Amino acid sequence: MKKSTIWFLTIIMALTLAGLLYVQIMYMRSMIKMRDDQFAEGVKRSLYAVTMSLEQDETKYYLEEGIDGVETSILPRYAIDGSDEGLKYSFKTPEGVTGDLTLKGNLNDIMPQTPSASMVERYRSGREILRDQYVYKKGLLDEVVMRLISQSSTRPIEQRADSAVMVSYMRMEFDNNGLDLPFEFAVVNRVGAVVYKSAGYNPMDVSDNNMFVQTLFPNDSRNRMYYVKVYFPTKRDYIISSIEFLIPSFVFTLILLIVFIYTIFLAFRQKKLTEMKNDFINNMTHEFKTPISTISLAAQMLNDASVLKSPKMLEHISTVINDETKRLRFQVEKVLQMSMFDRQKATLKLQDLDANVVIANVVHTFKIKVDKYGGRIESELDAENSTIHVDEMHFTNVIFNLLDNAVKYRREDVPLLLKVTTRDISDDRIAITVQDNGIGMRKEDLKKIFEKFYRVSTGNLHNVKGFGLGLAYVNKMVHELGGDITVESELNSGTKFTIILKLTKN
Repeated sequence: MKKSTIWFLTIIMALTLAGLLYVQIMYMRSMIKMRDDQFAEGVKRSLYAVTMSLEQDETKYYLEEGIDGVETSILPRYAIDGSDEGLKYSFKTPEGVTGDLTLKGNLNDIMPQTPSASMVERYRSGREILRDQYVYKKGLLDEVVMRLISQSSTRPIEQRADSAVMVSYMRMEFDNNGLDLPFEFAVVNRVGAVVYKSAGYNPMDVSDNNMFVQTLFPNDSRNRMYYVKVYFPTKRDYIISSIEFLIPSFVFTLILLIVFIYTIFLAFRQKKLTEMKNDFINNMTHEFKTPISTISLAAQMLNDASVLKSPKMLEHISTVINDETKRLRFQVEKVLQMSMFDRQKATLKLQDLDANVVIANVVHTFKIKVDKYGGRIESELDAENSTIHVDEMHFTNVIFNLLDNAVKYRREDVPLLLKVTTRDISDDRIAITVQDNGIGMRKEDLKKIFEKFYRVSTGNLHNVKGFGLGLAYVNKMVHELGGDITVESELNSGTKFTIILKLTKN
């Protein structure tokens, strides 16, 4: 598949999934706003109903107080009945207790003067007063209302809006509006000072749009205004729970988007690996073609009778075949190293070796190749404690790969110079460095040189061939041997690799 096609499909799918995710997010926001508005409206209705109940309670209080005053002003209520036996009184107390009182004796003796007709009529009208008591109370209702208007705001707010009554009314009204969740409240004056509050009330716990304020007794004068502040600690959870059925849909869409992005990433990575493998096959073909052609040519020369008669020529051809066979075997070993990257753990044959000795042998062998290019190789094996526990073959290949890499990326304008050193860095660690004066690398290349099949841009030059496996193999094997590797490089100034390995304690 072409890269442009992959990009086109990626953009279309990304826009589609992003649009779907955006629509779901906007729908969730709209649902949350609608639920929040419904919640606020329910709270406002409830608080308004609470204030109306408090005003009704206060009106009832003043009505009862006014009626009690009327009854007190006309009690004891009595009826007078004059007879030969004496003077009888009937009465009723404000508490509803009734009774009769009889004064025995001659009425003329009890009352020094015989009552006039107007007095008798006045006493007899008492019965009518009791019957018409409701008319009296109604007549004084206007006075009660005036007292309610003029004196109600002078009562303490704790009496007008008792805390227990407030809690009872608010709980009832919130339940009626479907707001069955805990709340905290406080009653404050017009400057915001708290008069009384619930046990859990804490203004610091109030979040945005979570505080509701309602005026208590709104008909009072402005300087005597009081307010009730209410907030709901679990309001956010309540709102979210009302739309929780949308959350799985949002999560699944988000997971789908992430999986899509990861799939596209893998597709591009696989495409890159495919291109690298193609380059690897091309380089491998070139690397194999040269020694095979040389060996084939030498074999053809052996069929020449004149060559067979010349011992020197036979020796030369034998040397060429031997060298090219070694070269071919080395390239095959590099190809086989690919299997190392598909294993989680390499199979190693660990043994105690003297790092100085192994490195000295590698330097001696590699000196011939360095001399071929007119360069030189130096070694400073100064480590006093140099016994390490490693696999001899892989450790040798690590040092050889670093030296071979230095030769490949040498500079043409200066003589090749390689330097290999060992030194003690602690009681249990040794540092091995391989340094060259080659073309060096850019900083962006330093982060990728240990990746499989990766080659720096200069690696595509016609005179530098390779598989892009050498440094990846080195990095993997150093870590398999329990060590660490770092690289320092500057463009046109050379490169320095440092390997840190643990020492074997005898």
